[in-house]
Amino acid sequence: MDTAGFLHHLTAQPEYSDQIAHIEHIPPRSADCGELERPLIKKLQDCLDDNALLPLYKHQAYAVNAARVGANVMVATSSASGKTLCYNVPIMEALLTEKSSRALYLFPTKALAQDQLRKMRDQFCPDILASEDCATFDGDTPQNERFDIKKNARILITNPDMLHIGILPNHQSWSRLLRRLRYVVVDEAHMYRGVFGSHVALVLRRLRRLCEIYGTWPQFICCSATIANPGEHAEKLVGMPFTVVSNDGSPHGGKDFVFWNPPLIDEKKESRRSANSEATFVFTELVKKEIRTLTFTRTRRLTELIYNYSRQNLRQTDRRLIDKIRPYRAGYLAKDRRKIEHELFTGKLIGVVATNALEVGIDIGDLEATVLTGYPGSVSSTWQQAGRSGRSKQKALSFLIATDNPLDQYFMRHPENFFLRNFENALINPENHYILQAHLACSAWEKPLNEKDIVYFGQTMLQEIRDMEKHGLLKLRGGLWYFPPGIAYPAQAINIRSTSGQNFSIFDTSTDSLLETIEASQAFFMVHTGAIFLHQGDNYLVTKLDLESRTAYVEPAEVNYYTRATEISDLKIIDEQHRQTRGPTTVCLGEVEVNDSVIGYRRKSQLTEEILGEEALELPPQIFTTIALWFDLPQVAVSRISKTGRDFAGGIHAVEHAAISILPLFALCDRNDIGGVSTPFHADTGKAQIFIFDAHPGGIGIAEKGFELINDLWQATYRAIVECPCQDGCPSCIQSPKCGNNNEPLDKKAAVIILEELLGKES
Repeated sequence: MDTAGFLHHLTAQPEYSDQIAHIEHIPPRSADCGELERPLIKKLQDCLDDNALLPLYKHQAYAVNAARVGANVMVATSSASGKTLCYNVPIMEALLTEKSSRALYLFPTKALAQDQLRKMRDQFCPDILASEDCATFDGDTPQNERFDIKKNARILITNPDMLHIGILPNHQSWSRLLRRLRYVVVDEAHMYRGVFGSHVALVLRRLRRLCEIYGTWPQFICCSATIANPGEHAEKLVGMPFTVVSNDGSPHGGKDFVFWNPPLIDEKKESRRSANSEATFVFTELVKKEIRTLTFTRTRRLTELIYNYSRQNLRQTDRRLIDKIRPYRAGYLAKDRRKIEHELFTGKLIGVVATNALEVGIDIGDLEATVLTGYPGSVSSTWQQAGRSGRSKQKALSFLIATDNPLDQYFMRHPENFFLRNFENALINPENHYILQAHLACSAWEKPLNEKDIVYFGQTMLQEIRDMEKHGLLKLRGGLWYFPPGIAYPAQAINIRSTSGQNFSIFDTSTDSLLETIEASQAFFMVHTGAIFLHQGDNYLVTKLDLESRTAYVEPAEVNYYTRATEISDLKIIDEQHRQTRGPTTVCLGEVEVNDSVIGYRRKSQLTEEILGEEALELPPQIFTTIALWFDLPQVAVSRISKTGRDFAGGIHAVEHAAISILPLFALCDRNDIGGVSTPFHADTGKAQIFIFDAHPGGIGIAEKGFELINDLWQATYRAIVECPCQDGCPSCIQSPKCGNNNEPLDKKAAVIILEELLGKES
């Protein structure tokens, strides 16, 4: 691709207004190959040769060598580095030499599972595998095919959700697999973080427990994008020691990575042009040049919005291309997803707008460009999404379109802090009280628990079991804990992608049909009465949210706005667990009870982001316990703010907002995974306080990471505020789009004073 030519075309357009903040020229890299400690079986060697998969890169050879001697292996290398061979080579070798052996492949998305099945059959059938030897098994698998898959599949490709709800609770019917299971592959392991990762860690422990019951101890091979803690993450995920392979030897074509900052549109420098309209502009210009492009968005709603904007743009400029673009996200019916995937892989589509459902692993071949609408939340995810283009070793182009989020703007001003930055830590918490109890119930259903199961579930297992006994969730008999009879199996009620385990249905009253489902934790934010819900490019107005039946009723609507919920939080301290002195202040970590309420919503223009109106809501509060960090405010800062006539309450409120936005710089999490409270007087401490908490019951490790790196967090927050060009505070530094207090009070200068004193800086 002629990246320089396209960028010249872009800068010549009337819409261009110095949006390019930085261009990073990433040079191509040649291959670095490795050697196996012993030769491959000739049949496998010939197969790999025929598919041009040899010689092996050094990380592939190292991983195969480690797997051959029985090690659990964690491969953490860049996108498109050929990680699949790290597990396919030892597994194909085992299938050739151990005729009864089986392998289980886990992928986080159905799209990735389908892509891997296609590639495996292309590469290894019929030389090594018969077509029935490998199969996908997920919620889309037809009922009439399931028996044959259980009987014949030597490689079963599935996802953690199906393993949790369909395979482990019905392990008797899967005994052929479990009695012969030799390898378990956990691909895209970096995706298993936070609540989802904590659930998956316990699903894998349940799998290991059942395998031991069936007399097998499978070997694990995990693959991940580059993260800061690959070994620690793999060991927490599976509960076993791992050998880490991170010496990437793969070649890459060059890439131009463009940081694109929407222009300021007012004299006070307090607002920028919408990132959504900027992404639409870049995406449609790429499509018009017939450059195959994948545009990523942060949410389902934005996927639909940008698809709609792009369709409108092409309708006015080049109608023949309208049918060459599509949206793609979770929630669509299986047949719709498969159709879009097929059209994308075969080249029928020029452009797709997608959530991170297409971020992982899928080889789209000659994809030439990627557009990231907003910083994805982590360095790791940014490189994963950008890496979808240029996989054919040709030069490619990626754009990061900044939102007005403080973290996005931080990188626009300091691109070197992105390109030279270390990757973040992937955080999970398998000991989360809510999540662990859910999986202990599932395990007891599968096979009664005993004290020896501590080896799988950790030292807190017995304490959690005693609590479950008190509530009638487990029964002790003969030294074993049983799940009570007469209750439907517990896995069915547990959604491993959320802590609530419940879903809301979205029902279209115009057609009397189910549109899709949504996690209960998101329902109050996305399908409250009056919300605009987007589905496959169409707007639906939520006419009623029925909490008792967990159903949102919607009808088609022609509107030019979208909605965003506002929330307010309060909390009380339950238990202070750790404290540390940092300069002039004390920082604490502990358990808190959060009272979180969605109190209203705003209607915002789809193109300009202008607030068109606000409405109040009366929804019950969500009350949960979690982990938080909190810190005192230096007395000298209080005195300085008083002397200068600034607003102390506005200052701590501004620091809270900005710190929440910046914390994802240090942990693999999303801004929505974090909440905060600031107050000039907190009843539990008797003083002014700023709290930052995990927005998930039980906590998932984010507050702990913030506590550990509090000085780095303060420093980055300080830079984000003082370097923002606005006068009094804006969405790029101290304002929050979800603030239930309408971003009042906020005082940018008071926030700078507080952070100066926390960091010991001279004013």
